[in-house]
Amino acid sequence: MSASPPPRPAPEAVDGPRRTLEVDGVSVTLLGTAHVSRRSAEEVAEAIDGGGFDAVAIELDPARHAALIDHEGFARLDLWQAWKAKKLGMVAVSLALGAFQQRLADQLGIEPGAEMRCAIERAGANGLPLWLIDRDLGVTLRRVVANVPWWQRASLLVGVLGSVVSRQPVDEAEIERLKEGDVLASTFAEFAEDERRVFEPLIAERDRFMAARLRQELARARRRGAPPGSALVVVGAGHLAGLADALARPDPGEAATAEELLRLQRTPAPGAARRLLPWALVALIVVGFGVGFSREQELGWRLLLEWTLINGGLAGLGAALALAHPLTVVATAAAAPFTSLNPMVGAGFVAAGVELALRRPRVGDLEALRRDVTSPRGWWSNRAARALLVFLLATTGSVIGTYLGGFRIVERLLG
Repeated sequence: MSASPPPRPAPEAVDGPRRTLEVDGVSVTLLGTAHVSRRSAEEVAEAIDGGGFDAVAIELDPARHAALIDHEGFARLDLWQAWKAKKLGMVAVSLALGAFQQRLADQLGIEPGAEMRCAIERAGANGLPLWLIDRDLGVTLRRVVANVPWWQRASLLVGVLGSVVSRQPVDEAEIERLKEGDVLASTFAEFAEDERRVFEPLIAERDRFMAARLRQELARARRRGAPPGSALVVVGAGHLAGLADALARPDPGEAATAEELLRLQRTPAPGAARRLLPWALVALIVVGFGVGFSREQELGWRLLLEWTLINGGLAGLGAALALAHPLTVVATAAAAPFTSLNPMVGAGFVAAGVELALRRPRVGDLEALRRDVTSPRGWWSNRAARALLVFLLATTGSVIGTYLGGFRIVERLLG
């Protein structure tokens, strides 16, 4: 008769906050980490190497996992395809957030995502399955934008980009807050007038999403006939309480869980008012032109001229500030007065397309992209980063120009 295997040792105690609870018959330990702390990486290694876990789940989605382990990934980025898919904005914001985290890492002397990279490496070394349970960053960012009032989106974007290109050290109070919270939420919340609007998609929704993903992985393991006895879940400390609460709720069942996953992954459809607002603004501007011409032909032409100068001028100025090619600046200024009357096409989209056609990024630009975006100079000197900057600044200029131009029309008609 063979001897029974020795009992597995209990997970080693670590410094970070922890919660242990039973989920679908599996002992799940949630380990809260600080994304900007070297000690957190050490704690993750101690916990996994302690031998008390059969699986490891981490706060990453497949895209961020690939970026973390593949440093050359940006060298294969096709900005032209991203432009055609209208994803340049998402690429730019993702890079900006990564640059902000890199700036924190440089200041604190630790690589960004060190605790997640450690979890990946130690899980592999110990032969443990690795589960990626976070929601896709692009979906999360789209939901943030959808949750922020339309009049605040430009200032939110400019504020986030401003924090990225700033070289001012992050103060100690903010670092301590980051250690207890979430880097994404802290970055956006700094520029949101109402933090609750960014908290819901950045924290609360992701807590529920990660709970559902964890249940899904446990269900898959059971169907394979290899359910883990215990699992370690490595998440930012800011997610600990919400994730524990979501996991403590009764399991709604596999079908309901799958439905919940799909619901959380789908970008919320805007309400009727939000969908109609851009078209209503266009209609008001066009009606303003009509009223101007009906009153006096000279007034109508003056309104058109001022609209063109304000909208085209600010959009072209945005492109110029990004040091776009002179032809890009001209094309942006010429297109903006027309694209602003069509919510389906933005001036930034035209600007980026012309810039990419005139100045295709070189291989070296893409290889250096991740590092170059951590400094203000890199955004302007790297062709790939500059194309993204052209898109963002031209878009911002056009948005500002649309409202200023619209107000000017109203002022002229009422004056």
